Amino acid sequence: MNATTALQRCRFGLVWITLSLTAAGGCTSFWKRDQNDPSNNPKLAKLLKVPDPPDLIREAAIPHGMQSVRVNGVAIVNALPDSGGPALPSTFRDMLLEEMKRKEIPNPNDFLELNTTALVQVLGTIPPGSRRGDTIDLEILTPTKTEATDLHGGWLLDTRLRHQKVLDSAVRSSDVLAVGTGPVLTRGDHEGEADGALRVQGTVLSGGVVQNDRKLGLVLRPDFQHVKMSAAIAQAINHRFYFFDGSTRRGIAEPIEDDFIQLDVHPRYRNSVSRLMAVIRAIGVAPESSNTQVRLTELGERMKLPAKAADAALQLEGLGEPAIPTLLDAVQSSNPELRFYAAEALAYLDREEAVDPLIAAIRAEPAFRAPALKALEDMQHHNVVEGLQRLMDSPSLETRYGGFSTLRNREDGRQKLAGQNLRGTYRLYQVASTAKPAVVVSLRRNPEIVLFGDVQPLQIETFFLGPSGIMIRSVPETGQLRISRFQAGKDDAFAEVDNTLAGMLEGLTEVGGGYGDAVALLRMAKTQGILPDQLAFDPLPKNLRTYYRNEGSDEDDSDEDSKGFASDSDEESDGV
Repeated sequence: MNATTALQRCRFGLVWITLSLTAAGGCTSFWKRDQNDPSNNPKLAKLLKVPDPPDLIREAAIPHGMQSVRVNGVAIVNALPDSGGPALPSTFRDMLLEEMKRKEIPNPNDFLELNTTALVQVLGTIPPGSRRGDTIDLEILTPTKTEATDLHGGWLLDTRLRHQKVLDSAVRSSDVLAVGTGPVLTRGDHEGEADGALRVQGTVLSGGVVQNDRKLGLVLRPDFQHVKMSAAIAQAINHRFYFFDGSTRRGIAEPIEDDFIQLDVHPRYRNSVSRLMAVIRAIGVAPESSNTQVRLTELGERMKLPAKAADAALQLEGLGEPAIPTLLDAVQSSNPELRFYAAEALAYLDREEAVDPLIAAIRAEPAFRAPALKALEDMQHHNVVEGLQRLMDSPSLETRYGGFSTLRNREDGRQKLAGQNLRGTYRLYQVASTAKPAVVVSLRRNPEIVLFGDVQPLQIETFFLGPSGIMIRSVPETGQLRISRFQAGKDDAFAEVDNTLAGMLEGLTEVGGGYGDAVALLRMAKTQGILPDQLAFDPLPKNLRTYYRNEGSDEDDSDEDSKGFASDSDEESDGV
């Protein structure tokens, strides 16, 4: 128990004792009656007085739990083709030996001396509102002094990740917050192998699994810390945000102390935690009354002012169903910024009228792409899928892949995409598009390669040498490709496939190639000029772009972002 909690409990206790003694009265009280009267005791009066409610929750409370938590651990990458090396003496080796002893691994020192293993540091970030079972990407680093030369093709063995802090000149570790394992994708695979340091750094996509729920909360400011105020704010939140746990209706807010309210993540905002917190803080504390209509009228007027519309939309979203007519009026605005704010709020209220304005905003305004796609992701309307499919023909590769990613995250969208699972290593998607053909490689969350449009095959005249002993030859007699793989200590592997890019990727997995091999092969092919179409690494819409009023673009007609937006262009995000 910390000092703040102890003080709060003492405060509650004092109020309870005082009220009990006041009720008892008479000669049984060891305080005089006039001392029990709050009017004669300023300190007691201040303690018992309920603060006047603020207009909005954000005036009385600040968010808690909205920071990401950094976790780390030490682990082993194995299955390396003699590109590992002995773990040199260091604090990392000592930490790993302790971990291996706890797991009762036999002969740990001998294991750390193998050339097929490498000692690595593993880092991860757990975002706000995460739940047990959620996955996170893991970053892989090797110590400054290492014998390892390349982590390509390696597998991260089970590792336990904790949050660490330096307190009183000592490192303190939390309980295990995530566990991780999986194949390593090195930076050299997608950035090039000229820099040897990139070959011993990498990621494990979705390799970490969160072990505990992360709760959110609100901390009341000192002037509003009172048990009745805490309960009133929680009641206002629960009036707007609730869900059914079986047959029981349950609100998302629970007042724990006079200065703290614990929050669950509402299912509609499962993937938009920051939006949920912003809306909660824009909720009015007073219950609905005749003043609600006055407030709706005032917010409707603010929706006509670009400088105030974003906040007005949050407040309207916080009002819920009563605000829908006001938002429907605002979404008809001729101003693209005002139209977007209204449509975004309507989307989180699950209104079908939001779909077309948001799709138009995604196509036209780079600053609105990321939030608009996020708003569409969990909407429960079939026409969301149809709208996102229309984005597949956009000339902007960023728009196409952003729309694809949102489709992939929806259950009804995944059914439309129908990707191939290539032997459990990654997914391959072929997406119809009338725009310029392109190949997209994912470097986060989902190991996937997406072929947009009629992508051409590799232009191989005789043969092409890829990574990890892979060789690809054209077979003139059949018009196919012959893929061979030669590795020391393993049987040679062969596959003959159709001369298409999809066929080549499928054949690569048949000879034992993984995601890292596919990524490295595509990069090498593009660098050598035998991959004719555009190759892009993670060309996703950027968050927190700046929108400059009156300088927006017309309908997208190029791969470059519009004038006036603080963002990288699609060409710059290609990676090759």
